[in-house]
Amino acid sequence: MVERVLLAVEQIPPGRVASYGLIASLVGTGPRQVGRIMREYGSFVPWWRVTSASGTLHGSLLAAARPHWDAEWIALAPNGLGCRYAHHVVDAAELAAAYHAASARLAEG
Repeated sequence: MVERVLLAVEQIPPGRVASYGLIASLVGTGPRQVGRIMREYGSFVPWWRVTSASGTLHGSLLAAARPHWDAEWIALAPNGLGCRYAHHVVDAAELAAAYHAASARLAEG
């Protein structure tokens, strides 16, 4: 499951974000499981592109994500607690297509 979650996160393009729930539905697990995997292994992928469904990140994650968001033009939410999720959410169908293509390449190699 770890590999699937990380592979899905790698498919989120710069300037876009996805919720824990979106990643979970794509790989066949729950949002909390995605959160746990991101907490333990997410430093190897663009973790700042995964937020809650409202775009929030908590604690030190928000401060650490801000430079990445700035570099990718991901706008901060008016309340300052996350990003403008609706403006930056990845297209779910495009993410699914990219994920399945990447999975197929891994299976071939």
